[in-house]
Amino acid sequence: MANTERVKEAVARAGLDAVLLMDDRDIYYATGFLPTDSAAIIARDAAWLVTDSRYIEAAQNQAAPGVEVVLTTRERPLPGILRELCDRNELERIGAEEEKLSHAMYLRMEKALGRELLPAQALLVELRSCKTKEELQSLIAAQRIAETALEEVLPLLKPGAVEREIAAELTYRMRIHGAEGNSFDPIVVTGAKSSMPHGVPGDEVIKSGDFVTMDFGCLKNGYCSDMTRTVAIGSATDEMRNVYCTVLEAQKAGIAVARPGVTGAEIHNAGAKVIADAGYGAYFGHGFGHGVGLDIHEQPTASPANQRPMPEGAVISAEPGIYLPGKFGVRIEDVIYLTGNGCENITKAPKDLLIL
Repeated sequence: MANTERVKEAVARAGLDAVLLMDDRDIYYATGFLPTDSAAIIARDAAWLVTDSRYIEAAQNQAAPGVEVVLTTRERPLPGILRELCDRNELERIGAEEEKLSHAMYLRMEKALGRELLPAQALLVELRSCKTKEELQSLIAAQRIAETALEEVLPLLKPGAVEREIAAELTYRMRIHGAEGNSFDPIVVTGAKSSMPHGVPGDEVIKSGDFVTMDFGCLKNGYCSDMTRTVAIGSATDEMRNVYCTVLEAQKAGIAVARPGVTGAEIHNAGAKVIADAGYGAYFGHGFGHGVGLDIHEQPTASPANQRPMPEGAVISAEPGIYLPGKFGVRIEDVIYLTGNGCENITKAPKDLLIL
């Protein structure tokens, strides 16, 4: 699923000779191999993946066609090989991931290569913001695994169950259904603790009359799923029902305006208005959504700060919430794909209020 040719074309459009990649997921995006402690150079007409003996065999098997895999050794360390590749191929204008490298590493690599590195983070962000059909299929596959896990865990949500046990069940069931790992540590919070958007599962026991919020996802082919469902145990008060319905209507409102060309802020504001009009504006403090791909949080975002038009092919979460401190919280999250005609919701799990 490597996007080597896309990166090569972007390098040429940017007027660069090559781009140096050191972020693991950027390397995976460009070469098809997910390493650690490695680097890649993608030039206009060539690509190299530089790694060590721990990964060399896997890299040779998994790297995309046309990517030359180069072995580092004690005698030929990574910085020296990168300099050698640049010298031999007369690569002078080298872009780098200025937002992902530390300042010290950026300076170190400039010294090692004997060249000034040019900012090129935007090049990777733009490419990764627009998913290919192959990337979309991996995102959908990850989503289906998460949905299957949710379906199997719902019967376990009953009085006496413990937050951390439910979180462990979600992880286990995603793994046995084909996940490569979690896309992030699952969030499972109950009762008053559900007012914490990123609460950590603990030893809290689920009680009748509680809301339980579960936010979780997994990896498939390196790509993330992300979903949140809030369910009631035994019963739900009128206030709980009202808040739940408000969040659901807010999500629908944001999804309704989501399409290429609309700004991230416009999507956010459509959902936030529903919550504000219901009197809960002060209790929705985060953005409507974020990009989902190789990273669980990436560009573009559906947030009030994003005044840029959303690109066609973007995949973002849709996750408004209302959080009432000391009482309860509700969040509902789907993942949507922006197409030329609007958007497609790739999350299929039901989201009407469920009382177990």
